[in-house]
Amino acid sequence: QVQLAESGGGSVQAGGSLTLSCTISGYNRNDGNGHWCMGWFRQSQGKEREGVSCLYSGTGSQYYADSVRGRFTISRVNAGNTLTLQMDNLKPEDSGMYYCAAIIGTACLSVPSFLVRMNHRGQGTQVSVSS
Repeated sequence: QVQLAESGGGSVQAGGSLTLSCTISGYNRNDGNGHWCMGWFRQSQGKEREGVSCLYSGTGSQYYADSVRGRFTISRVNAGNTLTLQMDNLKPEDSGMYYCAAIIGTACLSVPSFLVRMNHRGQGTQVSVSS
């Protein structure tokens, strides 16, 4: 059974930084091509779910939403099953619940594609940015 363990988040003022982490376990390496696409989406009250960033384990390819490109950095820790999302220059509109999510056995292709196809997710962590 796929599990996604999340940590990080919190409250900062605009311009500050936060880091999220997510570790995937329990996936079947015989599913699809044996790799995963993992990343984050966010949701805040009154807004639609928004894909943030994702990374494909097969190639290390990284994908970002336009709204966070240049401010957020997704990284894989030691070529293992943990990702971090370094969020810099945070804005109030970045506030929301951030969920780690994954697709097993296939590439990310893009953030919108990841958002539509993701079928495993973590419990979520809150990010609050005050002005």
